[in-house]
Amino acid sequence: MKQKGLYDLDRRMYRRTFMHYAGASALMLPAFSMLSGCGGSDKQSTEKTEAVDASGERKLGIALVGLGKYSEGELAPALEETKLCRLAGIVTGTPEKAEKWKKKYNIPAENIYNYQNFDQIRDNPEIDIVYVVLPNSMHAEYTIRAAQAGKHVICEKPMATSAADCQKMIDACNKAGKKLAIGYRLHFEPHNLEMMRLGQQLEYGKVKRILAQNGQKEGNDTPWRFDKELAGGGPLPDVGIYCLQGAIYTKGQIPVSVTAQYHPVTDKDKFKEVEEGIDFQLQFEDGSVAECKTSYNDQYNLLRAEADKGWFELQPAYQYGGLKGKTSQGDMKVENINQQARQMDAMADSFMNNTEIKVTGEMGMRDVQLIEAIYQAADTGKKVSTTHVQKALNHYKTA
Repeated sequence: MKQKGLYDLDRRMYRRTFMHYAGASALMLPAFSMLSGCGGSDKQSTEKTEAVDASGERKLGIALVGLGKYSEGELAPALEETKLCRLAGIVTGTPEKAEKWKKKYNIPAENIYNYQNFDQIRDNPEIDIVYVVLPNSMHAEYTIRAAQAGKHVICEKPMATSAADCQKMIDACNKAGKKLAIGYRLHFEPHNLEMMRLGQQLEYGKVKRILAQNGQKEGNDTPWRFDKELAGGGPLPDVGIYCLQGAIYTKGQIPVSVTAQYHPVTDKDKFKEVEEGIDFQLQFEDGSVAECKTSYNDQYNLLRAEADKGWFELQPAYQYGGLKGKTSQGDMKVENINQQARQMDAMADSFMNNTEIKVTGEMGMRDVQLIEAIYQAADTGKKVSTTHVQKALNHYKTA
């Protein structure tokens, strides 16, 4: 899929958000006088204190690339609770946002970048990790550029809009000797971890059927989601990917084939480029199935497994908080946590100690390959084999 550049994105979709690049350059060009090399003022002393954890160890600095709703509402607040990492910098094309974030989070001017001077982040030792939180079609470009700048990368899901781009991202991080993690927060969330344990350890016997549903009423406040070139698709790569993930990590298996059917379109103007909704079915090698559905025009939030000796489910299963779990024996005794803080601390620990990433680029590529197969199944009305995904990941542990 052809990738859309930032300036074209600005012209077509983000005129109000990314409209003053030239002015932003003057405002945000880094001076690179690192705080760690400065001495003196109370302000500098406070910032340095915030840059270490309780044991005196330095926290890893994260720069958020893209200051949309998820960064503003979830990631930045979570970084005030993290133990191993902190909000060290931002990348935005909007001077007003830069000034707002600078004041709110006490971000030094030299740690604020725009999309023109982004590559200069390589010279900033306070930033260890770049977290890419941009429209899907821009994930590959900024992941690759971040790796080339010598930074570890967290990339929001979906990893990219094509498996080919996913491979380029993996290759770039490998070449740079930097780690790549995908923003799959539910792999660190206690309720979903319990679904993994119950399913993979056969606590209720063999899982025969999975129901995975995730839908939301999508408004017009993020118009890029309805642009196929920018988003790569509609609800399937956005919220449906949680259903795909949930089925795989509950079973602990990758499906061998998929089938799919598009939902009828009720709003032809809004959904002229991307699907309104889609049902898809995953067939596993042992004969079990996962029945999944996702939508931008309906609300549901479920992950349920039916096994030989009982059942277990989460409802809601995928939202940022308030998850609830039940089994055929009663309620799950599991806590709700700050999912984003837990995710980023776990990733920072892996980056810091050079340990295996739980949510790798290979996992992200696997899911994009499966999404491509689901779209092919919906377009053709035929069952599509996904054994090529398994073969590509024969070195990789599923969940």
